Amino acid sequence: METGISITNKTRVPFPRLPVLEIKQEILGEKYSLSIVFVSNAKSRELNKAYRGKDKATNILSFPLTKSAGEIVLCPAVITREAKERKFDKNFRELVGFLVIHGMLHLKGNVHSSRMEKAENKYDQKYFGGNRHRLIANSSRGRRVRQRREKS
Repeated sequence: METGISITNKTRVPFPRLPVLEIKQEILGEKYSLSIVFVSNAKSRELNKAYRGKDKATNILSFPLTKSAGEIVLCPAVITREAKERKFDKNFRELVGFLVIHGMLHLKGNVHSSRMEKAENKYDQKYFGGNRHRLIANSSRGRRVRQRREKS
C-alpha cells in the first residue's frame, strides 16, 4: 500500500464526501497509509466475531497493520440505523465522519477514555461542526449533561 489513503466500497451505499485525507494527515500523519472499507452487515458481523468475539455487526472496526499503516472497516447498514435512531445525534454523513475520526484515533494508539473523547470532539468540531452526544459541561454537578434541544 502506498502512502496515502484508499477507499473501497463493497456495498451499494455511496461513501459520503468527507475530508478524509485532511483528517488522516492531521491525526495519523502524511506518511501513514490508510485503507477505509465499506462492508456488508454480514461481513461486519464476521469480522467482529473473529476479532472481538462479538456475534453482531458493528459500525466500525480499526485494524493497525504496521506502525505506519492501518485499515478502518465501516458498516453502512449499522451506521444508517444509528443515524436514523439519532444515537449520536448525527446524520449519516456526520456519523461516518465521526467514526472515521474515532477509528483513526484508535489506529494512533488511543483507547476509550475521556482524553480520546476530547480529541474526537476537537476533530469532529473542526471538520463537521459537531458536538458528540450534545454534551455540555455542568460545573454545578461536576460532570457533563445532555444539552436539551430548543423547540422550533
